[in-house]
Amino acid sequence: MSYLILALGFLILLMGGKFLVDGASAIAARLGLSPGLIGLTIVAFGTSAPELLVSVTASLKGASDITIGNVIGSNISNISLVLGISAIIFPIYIQKSTLKLDYPFTLISSILFYIMAFNGVISLFEGIILFSCFIGLNWYFFKTIERVEFTEEEALLMKKQSPWLAVLQLVGGAAGLYFGSELVVGNASLIARNFGVSERIIGVTIIAIGTSLPELVTSVLAALKKETEMALGNILGSNIMNVFSIIGITALIKPIDVATAFIFTDFVWMLGFTIILLPIMRINYIITRLKGVVLLTGYLFYIYILIS
Repeated sequence: MSYLILALGFLILLMGGKFLVDGASAIAARLGLSPGLIGLTIVAFGTSAPELLVSVTASLKGASDITIGNVIGSNISNISLVLGISAIIFPIYIQKSTLKLDYPFTLISSILFYIMAFNGVISLFEGIILFSCFIGLNWYFFKTIERVEFTEEEALLMKKQSPWLAVLQLVGGAAGLYFGSELVVGNASLIARNFGVSERIIGVTIIAIGTSLPELVTSVLAALKKETEMALGNILGSNIMNVFSIIGITALIKPIDVATAFIFTDFVWMLGFTIILLPIMRINYIITRLKGVVLLTGYLFYIYILIS
């Protein structure tokens, strides 16, 4: 029964995120915000909302292993599982701007996360630093990078949507995120206790994959459409924001305890996947299907080591 409720929680989380994005986007369009600004703010927040709500809820309930495991596991699965599957579907061509901008930020955020966690706690002050990085990075992207998530026609359709429907979607989405996160955290902890599995393992596997479903679906669809730059940008951007926004905001609310097992195992895997991604992208500026298989195999090996 706990598994069904956990699955229901994930479904409510994902639907809540979608309704939140749809409602907020329609309201923003009616207020005259540009499609690019809507994409940069509302859509970016909406896709990270499931991870954020799960992490905050877990931290407040004293399940900090789920908080840390959710982010580390999501970052690992994004690079190995999501990127691997996307590359197998269609090879991903690498833009030089990705190597000069997106990848360095991804690596820096991962290293900073590890350094802050190394003493066993991510404090309020460190949360302020991470959240400041989140604000600064978004400001930089907004000033220097043109990022349009919607066409003008789509924005016009959103503007014509009933304001009451938009408000209903916004409120319903927020409620869905709240109740979905409660179901996910509560039942994940219950499953861990019933089967003698640590909350750390539940966090870096089931919860991490479940809350990364928006990134997985977005990247796979982009790969199927051969829009590979979008698939890679979605993955790297998600890893950066997982650290800066989710860990940053959660630490602002309550300092996060970090178990030793994370520091000497899962963090090492996360940094390892992040570092090895550079030569994979740099060689011929393409992630081939073979490289995708290597990444996916690496993820399966990590899971095998984790549960064995």
